[in-house]
Amino acid sequence: MRRVLLALVMLALLVVGAAAGAAWWLNDRLETPYRGWPGDEVLLSIEPGTSATAILQRLERAGVIENARLARLHLVYRAGDPPLHAGDYRFDRAATAPEVLERLVEGDVVTYLVTLIEGLTLEESAQAIAAADFSTLEALLAEMRDPSRIADLDPEAETLEGYLYPETYRFRRDAPASLIVDRLVETFRERFARDVAPLLAGVAWADVDVAGRGPDATPRALEASSAPAGDRLPGEVSAQEAGLDGRSTIGPVTSLRELVVLASIVERETQLDAERGQVASVYVNRLERSIGLYADPTIVYALKRSGRWDGNIRKADLQMDDPYNTYVYGGLPPGPICSPTAASLAAVAAPDDTNYLYFVSRNDGTHVFAETLAEHNRNVYTWQKLYWRERRRAAADG
Repeated sequence: MRRVLLALVMLALLVVGAAAGAAWWLNDRLETPYRGWPGDEVLLSIEPGTSATAILQRLERAGVIENARLARLHLVYRAGDPPLHAGDYRFDRAATAPEVLERLVEGDVVTYLVTLIEGLTLEESAQAIAAADFSTLEALLAEMRDPSRIADLDPEAETLEGYLYPETYRFRRDAPASLIVDRLVETFRERFARDVAPLLAGVAWADVDVAGRGPDATPRALEASSAPAGDRLPGEVSAQEAGLDGRSTIGPVTSLRELVVLASIVERETQLDAERGQVASVYVNRLERSIGLYADPTIVYALKRSGRWDGNIRKADLQMDDPYNTYVYGGLPPGPICSPTAASLAAVAAPDDTNYLYFVSRNDGTHVFAETLAEHNRNVYTWQKLYWRERRRAAADG
């Protein structure tokens, strides 16, 4: 009997020892960093719906983990069999199997860059993101045309035009359109709070829930003799000549919405930070004096909306009956014409203190500003007539 008991004890000890050894071996294999792929890194794309077993087998074949079966044991019995997320994964160093699996459980996928340059319209922003292989154009446009994300900032908004902040972003390849658009609007809020809101301290409308222009706003006629603020020649068209009634807002900027609208025009007029405050001052001065904005970028936007933009503004375009035509309609256009940067928003919030009413391009990205129409006419002659005449003459001379 003693021999039997002794044998059983020895057998039990052997079993325990074997189990302990197996556990030690298993733990050692799992906790030993492994790298079995050639080159600097390996990139794996896991499709949605792929089973955990198939994922682990792919990881083993790629040399990311040493043994798929051991990894499966860890995943089921130690980690509780959590789901593994699809997506693109990049591995560039040796790692233990638990470390690799933790990345797949958390969805630590590769993110990709997409840049929205300054001054894009809503449609152009959607096209840029879709072209970078994020979501689809249709899904992005549907999200961007839903103004609910900014209802607290701009109750009048019909879309997210003007609130899709231009920036370089990182997204997962499978990021849904809703998440992408959320991030664009969140960035607008962040940059506005950081760079613009401090400039509005003490402004009454900035301290309360902002409302846009209300139905009680009193229209003011567009000044018939006003000259364009930008590059057009004076007196080409007026509201009376077009047979339309001008409209404007009360005061230059009376809400966050109007600030964004004017900043979007400034954004399209100049890319130089040093000029933004001057350009903003021109438009603020014109609004305060009930002078039409005559801003070419609003014509471009109107043409884009109608699908007629081909890169050129013609004289007939200046007379089209479109609410975004600031050659015909006084004051600010109905909404933003692009996504402005914080620099343009800040320029409108605190424009330079000038008496400028006009500016014209020097054809090198900079502008020359003027206080009087006579001065502006001289600048137009110098930079739009004489300059190009000399260029044509030089070209003809070879």
